[in-house]
Amino acid sequence: MEDTPVQLFRLTDEHWSRIEPLVPPMKWKPGSRGKRPVSDRACMDAIFFILRTGMQWKGLPREYGAPSTVHDRFQYWREKGLFELLWMESLGEFDEEVGIDWDWQSMGGVMVKAPLAGKKTGPNPTDRAKSGTKRSLITEGHGVPVGVVIAAANMNDHKLVEETIDARVFAPPPDLWTWPQHLCLDAGYDTMATRILVAEKGFVAHIRSRRAELESKKRNPRARARRWVVERAHSWMNRYRRLLIRWEKLAGTTSRWRSSRARSSRFRPRGGYPDRP
Repeated sequence: MEDTPVQLFRLTDEHWSRIEPLVPPMKWKPGSRGKRPVSDRACMDAIFFILRTGMQWKGLPREYGAPSTVHDRFQYWREKGLFELLWMESLGEFDEEVGIDWDWQSMGGVMVKAPLAGKKTGPNPTDRAKSGTKRSLITEGHGVPVGVVIAAANMNDHKLVEETIDARVFAPPPDLWTWPQHLCLDAGYDTMATRILVAEKGFVAHIRSRRAELESKKRNPRARARRWVVERAHSWMNRYRRLLIRWEKLAGTTSRWRSSRARSSRFRPRGGYPDRP
C-alpha cells in the first residue's frame, strides 16, 4: 500500500528521537482537567508539512490535529526558542561529521512576495513595487546556512551586512580569529563602507561584478564563483513554499519559518525533500 501525501511528510522515528529531547515540555499534567494535548510529534509533523507545501493553517489535514492547536504549539515553541536551538544543534552535528568551513563564507539577499504586508516589508523594486520581504543569508563554505535576517524588500543589501554577520547562530571557534576569514559578495555590496565594516569583522571581502564572473567563466568554463553556494541555498529555500511567499504579518514568525528550514536539512521526511539545484 502506497503512502499518502500526508504520510510522506512525516518525520521518521530516527529523526524524531533526535528532536524530542530538545522540545520544551507542555504544562498539562496527567489527571488535570481538559483533553490531553496533541502529541509534540504530530505537531512537528504538521509544521514541516506546512513549511513544505505552503498550506494555510486552516487548510491543515485533520490527520495532524486541529489547525488552531498546531498553530498554538508553533507559537509556543517559537517563544521558547526551539527552532533556533534545533538549528544550532544541526550545525553542531554538521561540524562534527563534515566540518564547518569558516574560511570561505558567502552572503547574498533575495526578495520574496509578502501579500499581507506587515513588519519588515516594503515595496519590491523588482515586482512593480508590490509588498515584499528581503532575506539576507550567510552560509559557510559548503553552502550550509549559519545566519539569516529579514528586512523590507527595498532595503539595500550592503545595509544588512553587519546584522547578517551578527545573526550567525553558531560562532566560529576562537582560534579562527588568528587568520582572516573570507567573505564572498556580489556587486550589490561594493561600497567603501561595506569593505571597512567587513574588515573590522575580521573578513577579507571578495566582491566581484557579474561581468568579472562572466569573463572568468570564458577563461575557464568549468570554474564556479565561490559565492554560488549562497545562491543555491536561496534556491533550495524557495522550494519550500512557506518561504517562497511570506503570508505572516509578524516578522518573528517569518524568521522562525526560516530557522525551521535551515534545520530541516538534517531531518529528511520519508518522502524526501526536493532535489537540490
